[in-house]
Amino acid sequence: MKICLPTNNSGGMDDRLCEHFGRAPTFTIVDTDTGDVGVVKNGGEHICGLGDAPNKVAQMRAQVVICSGLGPKALTLLRSQRVEVYVGAKGTVKEAVDLWKAGKLRIATMDEACKDHKH
Repeated sequence: MKICLPTNNSGGMDDRLCEHFGRAPTFTIVDTDTGDVGVVKNGGEHICGLGDAPNKVAQMRAQVVICSGLGPKALTLLRSQRVEVYVGAKGTVKEAVDLWKAGKLRIATMDEACKDHKH
């Protein structure tokens, strides 16, 4: 399974999560089946929900997104592409994946989507 996490740099499993999904400079992709880890530049522009981050995630064929939080438009777009979204993650990529594996993250809901981009 491929997991996508919004990150600040190209540090792989030791990189820290970016708190804002759409503005993340990079996305770290973790393949839980193979153990492979890759980093992709976001490259998208995020202005009031007009960014392309959800489509970038779909292009990477990620089935899961783990993040601190995200806006309602991003959540809607990811759900439409059948990507499961989990929120409440903090720390490094490794720490976030471990929390997800332990069932300690919440499935994102529209009620908690950050309408004003405050996480």
